[in-house]
Amino acid sequence: MRAFVAVASVLLPLAPAAARQPPAPAPMSARADRIHVDKSERRMELMRDGRVIRRYAILLGDAPVGHKRQQGDEKTPEGDYRISGRNPNSRFHLSLRISYPNEADRRQARARGADPGGDIFIHGGNVAAYPFDWTDGCIAVTNREIEEIWSLVPNGTPIRIDP
Repeated sequence: MRAFVAVASVLLPLAPAAARQPPAPAPMSARADRIHVDKSERRMELMRDGRVIRRYAILLGDAPVGHKRQQGDEKTPEGDYRISGRNPNSRFHLSLRISYPNEADRRQARARGADPGGDIFIHGGNVAAYPFDWTDGCIAVTNREIEEIWSLVPNGTPIRIDP
């Protein structure tokens, strides 16, 4: 029996983890048609037909004031973007890609000789363990909330991020 336990304790960490199944999409009539983020209020709202259908407290980048200007500035962008993809294998549970940088962001960064950066997401995380702004420019919510957001927000949904 000891030999079995010893072998199992070595081999079990090598076994593939069960594949995480992302939540199924909500019915079309329940899905958001727009997202509004208010950075100063640390609030994100999912909208449908001009009404708020969900509201979330959010955490932002380490340097939350101001528009993202370049790679590594740890700012969350401001302006109009879209949800441009999703990652079911995110290291932050699940994540929805924000279409930053747009052409204006790339232009202003080029003019300064900088890289505008990228990889900006709405993602899950252990926000209870880190109740302060900690991302590199992303928008963080709880794992349970990103599952709900994942099901309610289709790719292509416009997102407005206000200061």
